[in-house]
Amino acid sequence: MADETPHPAPTVAPPPPSDPLPPPTAGTQDPPAPESASPATVAAESLAETQKEEPPAPEEVDKEDPPPKLAEKAEQSPVVVEEVAVAVVEKEETKQEEEEPEVKGKLEQFFAHESEKSKPPASDDREPKIPRSLISFKEESNKVADLLDSERKALQELRQLIQEALDSNAFSSGQETQAAPSKPGSDTKTEENPEKETKEVAEEAPKVGAGAASVEELSIWGVPLLKDDRTDVILLKFLRARDFKVKDAFIMFRSTIRWRKDFGIEALLDEDLGDELDKVVFMHGTDRDDHPVCYNVFGEFQNKELYQKTFSDQEKRTKFLRYRIQFLERSIRKLDFSPGGISTIFQINDLKNAPGPGKSELRLATKQALHLLQDNYPEFVAKQVFINVPWWHLAFYTVISPFLTQRTKSKFVFAGPAKSPDTLFKYISPEQVPIQYGGLSVDLCDCNPEFSISDPVTEVFIKPGTKQTVEIIIYEKCVIVWELRVVGWEVGYGAEFVPNTQDAYTIIIHKSRKMAPSDEPVVHNSFRVGELGKILLTVDNPTSKKKTLLYRFNIKPLSD
Repeated sequence: MADETPHPAPTVAPPPPSDPLPPPTAGTQDPPAPESASPATVAAESLAETQKEEPPAPEEVDKEDPPPKLAEKAEQSPVVVEEVAVAVVEKEETKQEEEEPEVKGKLEQFFAHESEKSKPPASDDREPKIPRSLISFKEESNKVADLLDSERKALQELRQLIQEALDSNAFSSGQETQAAPSKPGSDTKTEENPEKETKEVAEEAPKVGAGAASVEELSIWGVPLLKDDRTDVILLKFLRARDFKVKDAFIMFRSTIRWRKDFGIEALLDEDLGDELDKVVFMHGTDRDDHPVCYNVFGEFQNKELYQKTFSDQEKRTKFLRYRIQFLERSIRKLDFSPGGISTIFQINDLKNAPGPGKSELRLATKQALHLLQDNYPEFVAKQVFINVPWWHLAFYTVISPFLTQRTKSKFVFAGPAKSPDTLFKYISPEQVPIQYGGLSVDLCDCNPEFSISDPVTEVFIKPGTKQTVEIIIYEKCVIVWELRVVGWEVGYGAEFVPNTQDAYTIIIHKSRKMAPSDEPVVHNSFRVGELGKILLTVDNPTSKKKTLLYRFNIKPLSD
């Protein structure tokens, strides 16, 4: 082994101390029949749009791992009299040096091949456009000034149609206008004669409810229609779901309004449907772009009693559907519908131990939810991430793909069990990810008095056969607390305090030992510092796999 010599690293002040501070069971299933529906469909379509199209390839997780998170400078802690600094020192003690050239060569060839595949073809007049289904989805701006001219015009026309419908009480009337959906072969962005078709819809709207004494007032998701610019954000969802075809967007919007009245959405918000499904679907934290994150945990239906209480007959399936819509409605009303606000949700679908495709009751519930959610909740998904994906799920994705729009499918990301934590960290900071999914965030019902969801976590990547040391330099008497984890462990971990005083003894805080996957997922330590020195946290990775080290620490004043 080579000597462990610390490399110089920048120092940053530590963060200040923090105050202490919500579908299906089956064991191994036979390969699914082509006509079966997937339990993941409920989550996949919980906020999706409809339009039959050819199934494209879903977005895959990047093959390259993200770079290590660099230490960031923070303001000096108010509870520390003098400066306290931390430096992350990478002491990579290679245990398989003779294998590195060969491995490095293979990796370079692999990534060179992947890079070559991802390069666009040479530009010429015959260059085909990249299909939308192969492009990773990126949210568009909801600010009117950022829209294309054709999009602004479509938005204005849709506003006009809705205003005329409100003036004539068309939304509350049981009569239908004569507007028909656009033909499948029509242009995806603009109609052949948008002025003429919009005029036809506008002429039909006043006929419905003609002679009404007062103008109808309407709200959707807590936003009064046409009262402020939040209406534009909502109407843009319907326009984008229908490729900015004004007539189709108006028909979809009108159908949604009528469905909401028939379903009794406003009364459903206050209905008590119990708490049996609180662990099946829950909100927790935000992603790196501040979207609220919703977790759908299908493995909870391993509980046969819960499965029977939820899906055994039509009455129970209807209650499940009402619960899911109630949860969705309550979550949507917490969104910010201002033009620059966050008006979409980041969806995570955990398929670990999810019931197999043979559950007919679940299939019926999925079909019911699919039809309602895809038609009445357009453009509410920022990203759909499927984690712990079993082997049979991609077969089901092929089955349901024709019922999803290409726009919806461009938001999909799939990850198997081994890649699930790193996939989540790509989109969500580790301090926001629950402990059960590889992060450091505790459930709201748990108590972690030392750290909160707002305390940042540092990520350090440990190469195979190397050792990593986190060095925290202490310049003043204090109490330091930290927590640390390596997903899946299988590494050695030790902690010690090294005084600055010459000939002083090193103090062992946590005796170095190999951590097994069965050990507690997070290690918590603290140390009372009575003299100047440094804390050394050492993680030894003897495996052939790269590991991700997560840690954070806080400083407390030393009480005399």
